[in-house]
Amino acid sequence: MQAVILAGGKGKRLHPYTTVLPKPLMPIGDYPILEVVIRQLEHAGFSDIIISTGYLDALIRAYIEGRSSNSGNIRFSHETTPLGTIGPLHLINNLQDHFLVINGDILTDLNYRDLVTYHTTHDSVATIATYSRQVETDFGILEYDSDYTITTFKEKPVLSYQVSMGIYILNKAILAIVPKGKPFGFDDLMRNMLEKEWKIRSYPFNGYWLDIGRPDDYAEALDQFEKNPGLFLK
Repeated sequence: MQAVILAGGKGKRLHPYTTVLPKPLMPIGDYPILEVVIRQLEHAGFSDIIISTGYLDALIRAYIEGRSSNSGNIRFSHETTPLGTIGPLHLINNLQDHFLVINGDILTDLNYRDLVTYHTTHDSVATIATYSRQVETDFGILEYDSDYTITTFKEKPVLSYQVSMGIYILNKAILAIVPKGKPFGFDDLMRNMLEKEWKIRSYPFNGYWLDIGRPDDYAEALDQFEKNPGLFLK
């Protein structure tokens, strides 16, 4: 299998750290998060890894070139202007019929081999890894009827949603609905596929997952990795 690591974003939610360091190079324990992702993919047997870069591209390239382990299975694709999450796929040469896409700032113990197997044994154009995320509401929630008579009150409820983990396997056919040279995000892709009634499957995951893009999540990821690095690196 082939994997595309999305590493071109500016990481605005992690400012000021990301004014000098691209988010995929933010440290987790003794490693940048990008190194953790690469090692996981290599362990899972991915032999063609493409890093899609944009912001602070030179720093990411310098890190990969300086890796102590063999980086012969890694190549780059660079966007000169921001193209969103999905737009950069048009810049990549030799995409396979099915390929994995992962954000370069994900800390998880997801088994990528199981995800690939799940996708290849089901007839779908895309498989989205999903995670149950709870959202705390800081307000009392009121519901009322057509006469504005209050019928329900919930004090600071905790809501649960199935969210995209930023990890998905796509069929190359999706490129037909992705405009070339224009910003196009994962949200655009999902809406277009749903409008066309293409078959999209969820891959529910109940292990560990965090997008380190927010300061509180980054702090939690640091703590979890320090406690149990073997959960993420084999």
